[in-house]
Amino acid sequence: MGRKRSSPMNVLSEWVKKQSMRMKICLGAMVALLALVALKLTIYDLNHFYIGSEFIHALGIIVLIYKLTTKKTCSGLSLKTQELTALFVAARLVTIMAGGIYIILDVITLVATLWVIYMIRFKLKSTYIKELDNFPLYYLVVPCAILAIPIHPNTYHFLICRIFWAFGSYLETISMIEPFTAHYVFALGVSRFLACAYWIIMIYDTGGKYFYLIGSGYFWFGAALLTEIVQTFVLADFCYYYFKSFMQGQLIMRMPV
Repeated sequence: MGRKRSSPMNVLSEWVKKQSMRMKICLGAMVALLALVALKLTIYDLNHFYIGSEFIHALGIIVLIYKLTTKKTCSGLSLKTQELTALFVAARLVTIMAGGIYIILDVITLVATLWVIYMIRFKLKSTYIKELDNFPLYYLVVPCAILAIPIHPNTYHFLICRIFWAFGSYLETISMIEPFTAHYVFALGVSRFLACAYWIIMIYDTGGKYFYLIGSGYFWFGAALLTEIVQTFVLADFCYYYFKSFMQGQLIMRMPV
């Protein structure tokens, strides 16, 4: 029998594997740029980016619940991360600065996250590794709350609502990701890329005028853009290994570093 022909995906995977790290970074940047161009040419309402982002986030948590239910273990899953997720989604809901489909998706995300917390604390408590999940949350929550007071959106909403919105955005950025399931983390990666694309395309459409806001003392724009970029880059490493493992026919669990 002849040798089995390699699939195009395997050939591409092997070619990428042989490239230098600099070339891999350039290829990743090129793929991201092409994705941005494709989104710019196909999606005209920028609000759809955030809708897609929140939908994929909610879907990722639902996948996580499925994994917990079927595997009957939460080993490797961070309860504190889920608590941070519930906190920033709740903070966003309290503000009522976005309505319609946004509220529906946030409610779904919050309910699903609370269910995950319940499963970890009670139904799967015996498999929870508390010793490896002992980082004090107030080290993250307090700085985010302090930063949200001076740097928040300048909209017509009540001041407290704007502060809560900024607080939720900062918390979302520093929330750690989960090594428990590759699909869940990949969903977070796609979700954050769509949210980041929203800002980048908005800057492009306005000819970079938003940068003048930073110079005039409106620091919220710079903070919001920075949070989206940080989240995207943190998850980009995992998404790369997710695709690499998928092309090789197996998914590995690797935490970004």
